[in-house]
Amino acid sequence: MAINRSSIAKELLPGLNAVFGTEYGEVNDEHKPLYEVENSDRAFEEEVLFTGFGTAPDKTEGAAVSYDDAQESYTARYDNETVALAFAVTEEAMEDNLYDTFAKLRAKGLARAMANTKQVKAAKVFNNGFTAGASAIGDGVAFFSASHPTISAGNQDNRATAAAVAESTLESAVIQIQKTKDDRGILVGASAISLHVPVDLLFTADQLLNTPGSPATADNDINAVRHLGVFPDGFFVNRRFTDTNAWFIRSDVPNGTKMFTRTPLQTKMEPDFDTGNLRFKARERYSFGVSDWRQWYGNAGA
Repeated sequence: MAINRSSIAKELLPGLNAVFGTEYGEVNDEHKPLYEVENSDRAFEEEVLFTGFGTAPDKTEGAAVSYDDAQESYTARYDNETVALAFAVTEEAMEDNLYDTFAKLRAKGLARAMANTKQVKAAKVFNNGFTAGASAIGDGVAFFSASHPTISAGNQDNRATAAAVAESTLESAVIQIQKTKDDRGILVGASAISLHVPVDLLFTADQLLNTPGSPATADNDINAVRHLGVFPDGFFVNRRFTDTNAWFIRSDVPNGTKMFTRTPLQTKMEPDFDTGNLRFKARERYSFGVSDWRQWYGNAGA
């Protein structure tokens, strides 16, 4: 249905001082600290985990050398979704609008809606990250799980018992990340680089990472997290994280969470010959997902 004159009655009469509601600030780039962004030229993209070789065994004198098999493991698939939104305005509404604001304001509102959709989809991967049925990744379990299957190194985990973010829980998480292994049981050399929290934990995160002394203590102990520079990139806040207690740590493991851009945001405007309505449309294609879970550690908080 097209927006007609009855929908914009105040914009057809003199005396209107302002039309408000589309001049709010924007929060459109919070996905960038969470994802590696790559371009796509297909309907979907796939990334496969290569397991490599295990630790080399000893070889006794005169004995035959041992052989090992490197193989592919699970596949991460990214299906590029199409996101689109449009609106139409009647010819009469465009003609009778006294303030020349109609197209400009509605187009800005359209852009805001498209940007918000992208941020919600980006945060959804983390919001559903502890629920296997809602966020199963290529290996068949939840993004944050204590039972990621491997070829020969048993189940591995990138989560711990739910606990509030604190100095002690951060230290435990960093130690766990340092011990991360590949599918053959070899250390991957992972280190934490950044902390990611909902806005509810903004001040807590700042105290934990930037207080010189040990937070909330009366002694003279140093804040080891800050002193060692454990989080070189600091912390980031995502206002679309829905769990007010959950917190996440990104490591330097590559090929973790990714966003593939198939078609960047495009906008079109065209008149309809029969009705005279002016139609506005915005459209883009992209996907969010997880390849290597080792890039992230998650805690559901408490």
